[in-house]
Amino acid sequence: MFQKYLKLFRIFVSLVFVVSISLLFIDFRGIIPASVSDIIIYLQFIPSIIKFINILGFAAIGFLIIIILNLLFGRVYCSTVCPLGVLQDVISFMAKRIRKKKKYKFARAHNVLRYVFLILPLIPLIFGSIFLINLLDPYSNFGRISSDLLRPSAIGINNLVSILLEKLNIYSVHQVDYQHFKLTTTLFPIAFTGFIIWISFYHGRLFCNTVCPVGTLLGLLSRISILKIRINPSTCTKCGKCIAVCKANCINIKKLDVDFSRCIACYNCIKPCPEDAIKYQLDMRKKTKTREETIDTDKREFVAKSVIYALGLFGLTKLAKSQPANNEKKLIPVEKENPVSPPGSGSLRHYNNNCTACHLCVTACPTKVLQPSFLEFGFTGMMQPFMDYKTNYCNFECTICGDVCPTGAILPLTVEEKKLTQIGRVHFIMKNCIVYTDRTACGSCSEHCPTQAVSMVPYIEDLTIPFINPPTCVGCGACEYACPVEPHKAIYVEGNSIHQPAEKPYFEKLEVEDQEEFPF
Repeated sequence: MFQKYLKLFRIFVSLVFVVSISLLFIDFRGIIPASVSDIIIYLQFIPSIIKFINILGFAAIGFLIIIILNLLFGRVYCSTVCPLGVLQDVISFMAKRIRKKKKYKFARAHNVLRYVFLILPLIPLIFGSIFLINLLDPYSNFGRISSDLLRPSAIGINNLVSILLEKLNIYSVHQVDYQHFKLTTTLFPIAFTGFIIWISFYHGRLFCNTVCPVGTLLGLLSRISILKIRINPSTCTKCGKCIAVCKANCINIKKLDVDFSRCIACYNCIKPCPEDAIKYQLDMRKKTKTREETIDTDKREFVAKSVIYALGLFGLTKLAKSQPANNEKKLIPVEKENPVSPPGSGSLRHYNNNCTACHLCVTACPTKVLQPSFLEFGFTGMMQPFMDYKTNYCNFECTICGDVCPTGAILPLTVEEKKLTQIGRVHFIMKNCIVYTDRTACGSCSEHCPTQAVSMVPYIEDLTIPFINPPTCVGCGACEYACPVEPHKAIYVEGNSIHQPAEKPYFEKLEVEDQEEFPF
């Protein structure tokens, strides 16, 4: 009898996970502490694996817990823990409300495509790139949807409510700025969201059983799980009510068989069965080898489209690099060899090899200096966050990005460690400076520098001009952000491919003359 309540239990657990993860990404007021993020995303499969490789500690064994649960109960990760899976269930639920006559039916497994999408991301991984994993990881994709699409929508609603309340002289809700929207970095989340809506609306969990590498891997493991959905042939009348609600399309009523490698443990099929013929029970059947997989003709189409996509993006890369810049004042172009990776990432190589571009650090960053990249890290680093000093600069005493990173791509730093970590070095182009070009006083870069890496020295007459001391620079980008010169800055930060220790700045103590005590 309790089996009929498995679905309700699954829905409750899945809502807890998807709501908490969504709030973590949408939280634009910083209400959720950074320390809580590790608890919320502890069981996310791919981030947990990457973090385990980086730190080899108990704090990163969430994926092992998922594997154990999978061997016991089947793909409960896909039905409850994975936020993208729950999102697909929500879309499928809405589809049934819109199309009330919608029914699922059994479909054969696209095994060739499943294993291609499982193996394909491992090929670039051998060469140190997790680009394809970034594109297919369900958690990271949900993170990008939440951070790049849902969060701006939430901010827009907040600001609209704030305007309406202000007209009523209510000021309890204040407006929030959304900084530096980039169409190029949101194109993939937009396209992916459209794809997920379409495939979930018409085909249920086809994405999980064809494209998602985590789903395929856990599906392989679930073949030997202890508890499985089974059909009792002696009581089943083949009415087909179980097939109609199976989002995974994995119940073959003719053979009274369930393809448990595709079953997502949603338990939708148990309650509708009028004969109580479907049970979630110990697998007591003898394993028999079958050979009914056939070569999928979609493979050629998939390969062809992949080649076209790669060639198109290669052309896009070349086009982006060839765009001429507006240079009315004949300023010297700023040519950076390396982008700046966040403090705690250690090096560009470590960062690019471990960041899944989930954009949690983008959401958590209080100054929003962390922004999704387009081609700053190259094609394979697309969407990985970088320090965008056009948007803002890195707070000198902030270490939040390292605290929330789920993969160890950004390792935690103490405030004191961060203050002496050089993620980049300051460079000055005097011929771009308005002190040189316009004979105008400035000094914005020096005023914003927290480490005295930029100071002002006499120039001509009563003007002063920036003078840089790169060893004390930490690469926070405050000087570059403050520089008023456009389109090419007079002062900028060149990223260090390997982060270096910065020299401790020397601050002169002000000598205060002894004063007489107050006479009365």
